[in-house]
Amino acid sequence: MSFDYINALLKKITSRTPIWVMRQAGRYLPEYRATRKQAGDFLSLCKNPELACEVTMQPIDRFDLDAAILFSDILTIPDAMGLGLYFSEGEGPKFSNPLNTLASIKQLKKPNVGNELSYVTDAVSVITKALNNKVPLIGFTGSPWTLATYMVEGGSSKNFAKVKGLMYENPAHMHQLLDKLADTIIDYLNGQIQSGADSVMIFDTWGGLLNKQSYEDFSLQYMTKIVDGIKREFHGKIIPVTLFTKGGAMWLEQIANSGCDGVALDWTVELNDAQQRIGAKVALQGNLDPCVLYASPEKIREEVKKILSQFQGDTGHVFNLGHGISPDVNPEHMKVLVDAVHEFSKR
Repeated sequence: MSFDYINALLKKITSRTPIWVMRQAGRYLPEYRATRKQAGDFLSLCKNPELACEVTMQPIDRFDLDAAILFSDILTIPDAMGLGLYFSEGEGPKFSNPLNTLASIKQLKKPNVGNELSYVTDAVSVITKALNNKVPLIGFTGSPWTLATYMVEGGSSKNFAKVKGLMYENPAHMHQLLDKLADTIIDYLNGQIQSGADSVMIFDTWGGLLNKQSYEDFSLQYMTKIVDGIKREFHGKIIPVTLFTKGGAMWLEQIANSGCDGVALDWTVELNDAQQRIGAKVALQGNLDPCVLYASPEKIREEVKKILSQFQGDTGHVFNLGHGISPDVNPEHMKVLVDAVHEFSKR
């Protein structure tokens, strides 16, 4: 197995800067679109362990990536809680049973992860076998706050008025929901680790919506609880944990104090600034603007050099985009990115 990804997160020596990309198994790949068509729809693809394995492996087979990430969705947990997840073409995820009353939050049941979400842990097992120690596998989840935004809003939102209104008007109910989600996520990530995940990541997509106090109370507190509750060592190997709050540049110090091993950055914070602020405590992941991949190969290589030059030292940096890869990116540009990172960072 190439250990550069794990070693970078643990701040051990690496042979080069490792790279993987958020949403690296996705619509920009023609082979992914073919497999999704075969599955019938996105959710059916997620719930079929063999097909989930197939699409997880597609970018690994095509590019010289240093890690694979489980193909799944952050909304599998709310779906397992009975909210009825579905996807409308061009509109994103929706729930047929959103949490639109205080009673519905109170009555929400914590799912049995081993039963309702076994298709995810089965996929992890199948992928681990297919990878055959070639590269590590990253398991993941959405953060409690991010999952709650979808569950209360009933889908994606422009102003998040329902969930923020609930937070301000009925904080006790909000905490009840977030606590239940955090407990479920601990079971969920531990299940992924027991099935073969070598590292896990928590995506806090909507944490950046909050002010400092609300972020600490309603988002970071629960991610810290998860970091404390998951297995950090399994079968003799250390399982690094990475946190990513999109729009979280203001709170890097607080995130680094959560006990995580790595902090992922979006493109709005300079890598050298982040390293000066928290680099002694944690590894850093990021943080190329995904739109750079629309530029020419020469420009992509130039931007890669720029980010690599910002980081001081031989380890503690995992190269990534500052958010997921866009669906209409040319796959050849992804190859330019991956190869450039390795070329310019070789020790």
